[in-house]
Amino acid sequence: MTLNERFLIKVPASTANLGPGFDSIGLALNLYLTLEIEKHDQWECYSLCEELKDLPTDESHFICQVAIKTAANYGMELSPCKIKVESEIPLARGLGSSAAAIVAGIELADVVGGLRLTKDEKLLLATKWEGHPDNVGASLYGGLVIGSYDQNEVDMLSFTDVPVEIVTVIPNEILLTKESRDVLPSNYSRQEAVQASSTANLLIAALVSKNWHLAGKMMRQDLFHQPYRKPLIHFYQEIETCAKSNGAFGVALSGAGPTVICFSEKGKGQELAYALCREFPGMTVKRLAIDYIGSCVKEVEKFVK
Repeated sequence: MTLNERFLIKVPASTANLGPGFDSIGLALNLYLTLEIEKHDQWECYSLCEELKDLPTDESHFICQVAIKTAANYGMELSPCKIKVESEIPLARGLGSSAAAIVAGIELADVVGGLRLTKDEKLLLATKWEGHPDNVGASLYGGLVIGSYDQNEVDMLSFTDVPVEIVTVIPNEILLTKESRDVLPSNYSRQEAVQASSTANLLIAALVSKNWHLAGKMMRQDLFHQPYRKPLIHFYQEIETCAKSNGAFGVALSGAGPTVICFSEKGKGQELAYALCREFPGMTVKRLAIDYIGSCVKEVEKFVK
């Protein structure tokens, strides 16, 4: 990146788990974190988004920290940049805002530092930051991702043909991931682990074979996290009941919550969104699509994936 060049980095939101796929299944959504970047004499971040205005404006900004430390891993001191940060992804609502920021920081280090990282290298770096590959994998690759992280190695598959419609119900209150993780058990019995993992396995099989009824059933039968987190989401049962009555085949917590994500077959999403809007006027209902591209860097008039 030369002094006068400008770049645009665009990273999609994500939902994770889809019920039983705890810390391993992610889905990219068409809400975006966008960075406009140019080299500068010092680090400067700014935003016109009300939700982002209280974040740091210097190199202590989280995205800058990810970028600086990523470059340092390769023995490089990153040149400072002026960055305009805009985001459609609500913070602390279970839609992958932190994962998108991590991916954006790695993409920033890659383009400004000329690191020439592969997608797999970016995925490993992002997973080390996040601790699990579901959200960051979806934001990087797009589509439906299934990943495993063990001993500094990530294996992941991405699927780009999931013909479903998605409606999210986003509450006004936040739920921090740490708070939501604190309610989870520290251990599962062997019987619980077998049942929970078989449910997750069958969810994947149902999604790739387009058996929507079975996919919804497996979402509901999760044992890993939803039984413990649902009590934190006092409106979950009401949303699930309304969604199931209006065309949704499956309902799940989005990540750690509090957003609830509803899945319908093609052609039923609009009716589902209208019904949820009517029933829950105090929340934000969004009809979303799956992003199949993943993170992109735009240089002049072309996209570099």
